[in-house]
Amino acid sequence: MAPDPARSDDRPIDGGQPTPPALLLLADGRFPSGGHAHSGGLEAAAGMEGVHGIAALELFLRGRLDTVGVVAAAFAAAACAAFREAVSRSDTTAGLDGDSRQSGPADTRTTIEQLDLEFDARCPSPVLRTTSRRLGRQLLRAGRAAWPHPVLDAPASSPGRGPHQPVALGAVAAAARLQPDAAALAAAHDAVTGPATAAVRLLSLNPFTVHAVLARLGSQVHAVAADGARYAGTAPADLPARAGPLLDVSAEHHATWEVRLFAS
Repeated sequence: MAPDPARSDDRPIDGGQPTPPALLLLADGRFPSGGHAHSGGLEAAAGMEGVHGIAALELFLRGRLDTVGVVAAAFAAAACAAFREAVSRSDTTAGLDGDSRQSGPADTRTTIEQLDLEFDARCPSPVLRTTSRRLGRQLLRAGRAAWPHPVLDAPASSPGRGPHQPVALGAVAAAARLQPDAAALAAAHDAVTGPATAAVRLLSLNPFTVHAVLARLGSQVHAVAADGARYAGTAPADLPARAGPLLDVSAEHHATWEVRLFAS
């Protein structure tokens, strides 16, 4: 039987299936999610910890991926799973009206709020919490334009704050009909490509050499994404809580700099 084109974005990400176009678009650095203005902590690491050359950059990216990257991948997968339930319900009704936004068979809204609060607890830096929510709002805005769906208009966190970036990523992935494993892969990919791109601008590194580093990190990115995808459907409190303390400390110092190239 020939594959159904309408369901191509619902297929799992593995070696036997083509990558869904929606995932390629979501993971593209040109997607207008606001990430270009942030270095993922690289600017502070360059100024305070001596991250200047290619070797130091690779170590920084590996460390970032194994800490905050794992957390982001797990939360994106869990959020995608929760939002997919809301997408499924809205697709079988007239849409998300006031009642369906507030409740459902799996109490999706409560799960999403818990995910947002649990991610808040895993982000001790006030600066990084603000940055994550700012990026989350921008990501939802881009997602609404690319994949309009009522689920992206439903509240995802406390009023006026906006959802954290991984929670927003899960929402957008669900609206794009992607699976949680794809959301986890996009999160893991973003954990390294954002700082790597910033390194080219900030440190004047050779872009060919920087992308060779990203190519070497491919298997680690895949492993982190697979690890994160396992948490789809997991209770928010049971999600990973790995930390990169220097990222939090450096972010607070970076916010006080009078001259800086990136917002974070």
